[in-house]
Amino acid sequence: MTENITSVGGGSRPDAGVSALKGRTGAGAPAETRGKTTIADGVVAKIAGMAAREVPGIHSLGAGMARAFGAVRDRVPGTGGGTGVTRGVKVEVGERQAAVDLDVVVEYGVSIVDVAGEVRTNVIGAVERMTGLEVVEVNILVDDVHLPDEEEEAEPDEGRVR
Repeated sequence: MTENITSVGGGSRPDAGVSALKGRTGAGAPAETRGKTTIADGVVAKIAGMAAREVPGIHSLGAGMARAFGAVRDRVPGTGGGTGVTRGVKVEVGERQAAVDLDVVVEYGVSIVDVAGEVRTNVIGAVERMTGLEVVEVNILVDDVHLPDEEEEAEPDEGRVR
């Protein structure tokens, strides 16, 4: 890839040197290399979160309290709740590389080692394919095991009266 790709926040060095992700400028350079593409950290976090959730055996992302606060935050207008795709996902994005930390809940009965390997493969593949950044590590914290007879998190009622 010859396009110049950087990230928003963290990791850039002024003396980083030339990389395959840097573009060239000028009339003699190919059109696809003229300019700079900037990828926000939140974009990488969303990609990683979606890729992790696609793996069978992953029940959810985020520690118990983070999931509870996130469920409440999602219901309060103006708090930036939204879909919660990045809940349980932290990323560090540099100029050419990214590192991902995931906090997951797995389904009871699955091989945690196998699921973790599949999550790493899926996250690395998605982030590298979509951003061109090299993923140097995907750290996974298995925070809980979801049991088949466990109820989902208690959802707040819409209201007692209608």
